Formats: sequence, structure tokens, C-alpha cells
Amino acid sequence: MEDLVLWVTENLMGKVSNEVIIFLISMVPILELRGGLLAASPALLNVPILRAIPICIIGNFIPVPFILLFIKAIFNWMKKFEKLGKIAVWFENKAMNKKDRVEKYEFWGLVLFVGIPLPGTGAWTGSLIAALLNIDFKKAIAAVCVGIMLATVIMSCISYGLLGVLFG
Repeated sequence: MEDLVLWVTENLMGKVSNEVIIFLISMVPILELRGGLLAASPALLNVPILRAIPICIIGNFIPVPFILLFIKAIFNWMKKFEKLGKIAVWFENKAMNKKDRVEKYEFWGLVLFVGIPLPGTGAWTGSLIAALLNIDFKKAIAAVCVGIMLATVIMSCISYGLLGVLFG
């Protein structure tokens, strides 16, 4: 992930503001808020933490309601086409392979799935799993929000604490 964050940052630097870079990174699946805060850290763009946090949270949250509300319909539409259908099934299988973590504890499982910054977790995948498991929209939104806040605390400590000490 760090290599991808570095690549995006290097390719956008000088073309758009640092705030736009971290906002866009935070919206991208895989990178999300974790990548946004890494890019914002003293090691890369040196965006002040109190400016970076709300930008990354908003960027990470924007796709969530759309995923929860529309992903199943989008996947059903994609399945009408051979190549797109394979992509939809791949995403469904990838998400459902991780459903045990969420399904067992539902709300708190989803919070931890979104909030603990491990590969393959985050708001995008958590929202996809919630949609595929038919978790109530309000409950899913709340769990993803709490998970994003947890990820913010963890990644702020890493990005600005650890990296801040090393590069500040």
C-alpha cells in the first residue's frame, strides 16, 4: 500500500493541492483513509494533522452510502455481461470470504473490520459485506462511521506519531 500511496502522491504533486491529493487517496478502494493519512504525514506531504483528518474522513466516507445502497443492483447489472459478470462475482466472493469477521458480531464486527487497518479491510470492503449480508442501512452506516473513526485514531498515531518522530 505504501508504494501505491507514494506513486499517487508523486504523480499528483504539483498538479493539485496536497489536500486534494489526500482527499482523492482517501476515496480510493484499498488506500482509503489509511493511505490518505500516510500521504498527509510528515514523511510525505506534511499536511497538518488537524487539516488532514477531516479531509481523509470525508473522502473515505463519501463512497459508503452509495456502496450500501447500490452495489447489489450494480453487480446484478454487471452479471448480464460476461466479462463484467466475472468481475462482479470476483468482488462478491472476495468480500464474502471475509464475512465471518462481520457476520458473527454484526455491528461491532463491522466496526472492527473497518477500523483495524489490515490488508483487505476498510470502509469499501466493510460496506460491500454489509450490503451483501443485508445489514440494515442505518446500522451499517453507523458501524462504518465508528470504524472510520477507529481507523483515524490508529492511523493518526502511526502517520503523525511514529512517522512524525522519524521524519518531523
